[in-house]
Amino acid sequence: MQFALIAWLASAFIAVIGHTLRMEFSWEDGSIGSLEHVHPGIYPFWHRCVLAAAWIFRHRHLAVLTSQSRDGEFIARVIRRFGFVPIRGSSSRGGQRGLREMHNFVVGGHGAAFTIDGPRGPRYVAKKGPVLLARTTGVPITAFYVALEKAWVLKSWDSMMIPKPFSRAHISVAAKIFVPPDADDSQMEAAYCKMQAALERVTAHAESQFSSQSR
Repeated sequence: MQFALIAWLASAFIAVIGHTLRMEFSWEDGSIGSLEHVHPGIYPFWHRCVLAAAWIFRHRHLAVLTSQSRDGEFIARVIRRFGFVPIRGSSSRGGQRGLREMHNFVVGGHGAAFTIDGPRGPRYVAKKGPVLLARTTGVPITAFYVALEKAWVLKSWDSMMIPKPFSRAHISVAAKIFVPPDADDSQMEAAYCKMQAALERVTAHAESQFSSQSR
């Protein structure tokens, strides 16, 4: 009961703060161009902006890979309240099964999101799951990042940002990255490097909209 109550309080907090955020978007040429076009798609983003992202992309039936730990169960309970579909697994435990479930979800015409440097980091170093998923599904990768004008920044491995009320939020969305279904090892590595570069690019662009206090 305590676990359920804490999850409810966390989701209520996100909703209360989320309603006050002032959102603005920038779209690279070749990106999805609108939140109405998130399906199908594969969306990697950094762990530190997960709270704002949960609000901005709510109720769009996106699958999210969450760990099989107790923390993962807490996250699953919270994101369900915002219309996400939690799929259990991570890079350290249950990852292959999680990717298989993600594959089935995406080929069914839906979207999947990855906190791509989670669950433990290192910060700003992407894992390769989205590249593998893009090859097997034919669905493009679209990296994004959410920068906040005003945020509490935790002293955690990811420098987690908690939005402050009435903050501006800038969402920068990268161009789509396609991975050929017959991609060999060198092409897979090239696609991974493109994804890492796209994440770094949208992060720099979004954070440049605000002062250093949001970082």
